[in-house]
Amino acid sequence: MFGKSENREDYQLIKRPVGGMARDLPDRYFIDHHEHVRGQLIYACSGSIIVTTAKGNWVVPPLRAVWVPPKVRHCMQAVGPIEMRTLYFDADHVPLRASDCCVISVSPLLRELIEAVTRMPVDYDIEGRDAAVVNLLYHEIRPLRIEPLYLPMPSDERIARICRWILSNPAEETSVAAWSQVVGASERTIIRLFPEQTGMTFTRWRQQARLLAAVQMLSAQRSVTDIASSLGYDSTSAFSAMFRKALGCTPTEFFKTAGS
Repeated sequence: MFGKSENREDYQLIKRPVGGMARDLPDRYFIDHHEHVRGQLIYACSGSIIVTTAKGNWVVPPLRAVWVPPKVRHCMQAVGPIEMRTLYFDADHVPLRASDCCVISVSPLLRELIEAVTRMPVDYDIEGRDAAVVNLLYHEIRPLRIEPLYLPMPSDERIARICRWILSNPAEETSVAAWSQVVGASERTIIRLFPEQTGMTFTRWRQQARLLAAVQMLSAQRSVTDIASSLGYDSTSAFSAMFRKALGCTPTEFFKTAGS
């Protein structure tokens, strides 16, 4: 799009602290597991991205970005057609010191800075305007609120089987008792393993899965009423109350709060 390489490997050994790449991806496009020597900030101007590591899933809707630290193995999938903007940061000059992936809000200024770096040559002038833009970029990333758009995945196959089903069927209300018959573990074992494996109770994990599914649906511009029904809520108000409790705003306000 901007006359620059769309190959991520071309940005790993550049001689600048950050390099930016633009790439458009179709709906459901999947990038298999890989890792970078550089840290990565992934932002989509439209649509959503799901980033998956061994520790879980991060959902990245518009007005948010996901930080992937150096050498963290991950894969990603587009939810809807996306205009992806990716910044690669030298491991010695990362803007965030988080050891795991995290989702951050993207303010209007940060959005423009990401676009500006994406348009720069990889060997931009370290004394000129481009260097000043990069310096401001680092300052704008750091203070932003880290978003709870994360779903931890268990390693125990019995619990993982339950989680995979819930992800595919987020409105599902199967009880722990019923699941114990399916996966061959007692109710007590399932109740114990969920916090041990994910840090969440069974009920809390299912609610978080629904929250992330809701964010994806919102980014696809589905109505709040439709989303509430699809996720098994008795009413739109019940769904909105859950959403506000988790993210601090209503579903209709969600894409208006970046940088607030």
